[in-house]
Amino acid sequence: MGSRTRMFPLRAVELMLVALVGGALALGGAALFGKLGSHTTIQQVSPLGGGGGLGNVTLQAPATHGLTPEQIYKRSAPGVVQVTATTGAGDESLGSGFVVDKAGHLVTNYHVVQNASKVLVSFSSQDQLAARIVGIDPSTDIAVLKIQSRARALTPLELGNSDSVRVGDSVFAIGNPFGYTRTLTSGIVSAVQRQIKAPNTLAIDNAIQTDAAINHGNSGGPLLDAAARVIGVTSQIYAGSSQQGNIGIGFAVPVNTVRVVAAQIISTGKVAHAFLGVSTLPVTAQLAKLFKLPSKGLLITSVDRGSGADKGGLRAGNTKVVVGGFSYTLGGDVITAVDGSPVAEFEQLRNAIAQKKPGDKLELEIFRDGAKKSVTVTLGQAPGGRR
Repeated sequence: MGSRTRMFPLRAVELMLVALVGGALALGGAALFGKLGSHTTIQQVSPLGGGGGLGNVTLQAPATHGLTPEQIYKRSAPGVVQVTATTGAGDESLGSGFVVDKAGHLVTNYHVVQNASKVLVSFSSQDQLAARIVGIDPSTDIAVLKIQSRARALTPLELGNSDSVRVGDSVFAIGNPFGYTRTLTSGIVSAVQRQIKAPNTLAIDNAIQTDAAINHGNSGGPLLDAAARVIGVTSQIYAGSSQQGNIGIGFAVPVNTVRVVAAQIISTGKVAHAFLGVSTLPVTAQLAKLFKLPSKGLLITSVDRGSGADKGGLRAGNTKVVVGGFSYTLGGDVITAVDGSPVAEFEQLRNAIAQKKPGDKLELEIFRDGAKKSVTVTLGQAPGGRR
């Protein structure tokens, strides 16, 4: 069986091994992959148009005419960096990252700099600069770094719009696979709206799947569209049971998620995820028929005390029933729409909440006591490790 794995950054000691046995790479690839571990770190940058904030970036429509791979590389490679992270214990790893504004902010994967006490970034000019970790978000696998550099020496990458990405679109990845700096690979978008797991096991929704070659050390590098705009942060690959290298199934954190997270980190140094505070189960056709419920919606099975849902008056069920061999808690509210859009799966509710900040309003349409009702809930802040 295969497994979906996050890619670890390339360890410096392993980079030395590659150099020593370079002539045997073709024959010893599987063994080399095994030594590198089952995860790979990939980062993507949220490019800024100028000063210091990501909040005012305008979403771009897909390009009518694409650039050539050479043009994309020349435009983007100067803004891509190699990230070298060293832990307090002296362990060193190599990943990727890229510049997002003229103020010196860079975006990379959280797992590239996880537990790092020292971070260095290297540019195509071979200049190596110390970087400060501005903030991290394990829930989306994103981190923001800051370097001190002349603004004119920096090449921020432009942010695209991951919601406009379509299956079949051409994509390009620039990173440092196995320590080979600023390597360009290309492919297509194989699928959209995939779900992957963050380092803290929470779900990252709307991930982009690609067949562009992504390997260990690509961690933190940008996935670009045909107009050289960042559309995602390459962060995971699906590895077969016999190897842990690229087999043409890679995943990137969508740039629209990165944009929101990076903007918060740059502004406050941390990320505050909005939180509703309910547990739900989807309404099935059998439940709807037996208990006269809406044909689609989310049964509220529990409400966290003190949460926005609790303060907004949402009700959890209190009657246990078994239908088709499965246990359900009925008698509570059924959420049928969020901000005017119908919901039938928890992921739809979570996606709506992910676009909000603590303190924002969420308009819910619910089914209660046989009738529809509109409720406005003020979202709270997610407790540690939750969203």
